[in-house]
Amino acid sequence: MTMLIQNNKESLPAITIDGISKTFGETVAIKSLSLTLFKGEMFGLVGPDGAGKTTTMRILCALTKPEAGNITIFGKPISTAKREIQNGVGYLSQKFSLYGDLTVDENIEFFARIHQVKNFEKRRDELLELMRLIKFRDRAAEKLSGGMKQKLALACSLIHKPEILFLDEPTTGVDPVSRRDFWKILSTLQRDGITILLTTPYLDEAERCNRIGLMNQGELIAVGTPAEVKNSVKMSVLEIYIENVRKISKFIQENLNIESQAFGDRIAIVTDHPEETLGRIEKALNNIGLKVTEHRIKPPSLENIFIHLVSNNYR
Repeated sequence: MTMLIQNNKESLPAITIDGISKTFGETVAIKSLSLTLFKGEMFGLVGPDGAGKTTTMRILCALTKPEAGNITIFGKPISTAKREIQNGVGYLSQKFSLYGDLTVDENIEFFARIHQVKNFEKRRDELLELMRLIKFRDRAAEKLSGGMKQKLALACSLIHKPEILFLDEPTTGVDPVSRRDFWKILSTLQRDGITILLTTPYLDEAERCNRIGLMNQGELIAVGTPAEVKNSVKMSVLEIYIENVRKISKFIQENLNIESQAFGDRIAIVTDHPEETLGRIEKALNNIGLKVTEHRIKPPSLENIFIHLVSNNYR
């Protein structure tokens, strides 16, 4: 069951997804997905590999047809206004898809001509300035670093001034400095009024979005602002510090039926009664000659919430 947290009531819908489904053979990629994205917001679709994020993105870009359901973008059905909608969106795929033997300038010019953008030179210079690629404009795309390639791909997807920007895991494999720069650029674009939908496996990136959708096995399991999603589960995180973390985490799950997550040197347990849970664990560990060296109770992170929801929905 999807946990929906409604907001943005006064904003105009940019994208309305109504019950779309998609299968590949016997594999269900998307199952009855419904979602509304609002004009000017940055929405993050978050989930592990195989959750259905890329398939959803490709359907929204009219690159793949759903087997059921309907999609409207700015009030126009994608089924009947495919070309018009595609001309109004920008798409950055997971895989670098530009021409390595063309220069930065030439790649942007190529996409400008595909979108029939006339007198694109000023727009190109603005984008190169925004992406901090001015001094690399004569360099072949294949000679750029990973982060610079992504910024070039973003510039190409923006040359025709789209109203909506689709980004499929844009910072995967990008170094931390380039990731930071990329997010600064996205913030600038959002201030300019562009609606942004991005997919990411990184929960720390999800914190930067206005709203997020947690996705697993083709279904949305929670939708809302990052704070709303974290606060929607009225629980705390009990962190236990002890030796042999993975072994003890397995012991807790098998003997006490308590869902636990091993993180480095600690075990994290999402619980609505942290003190009571700690007491049960300490008693069980004492019986086998072990002792908790340290513990603390704190609010849950998005990662804690995501793992908790997945564990409870898909047991």
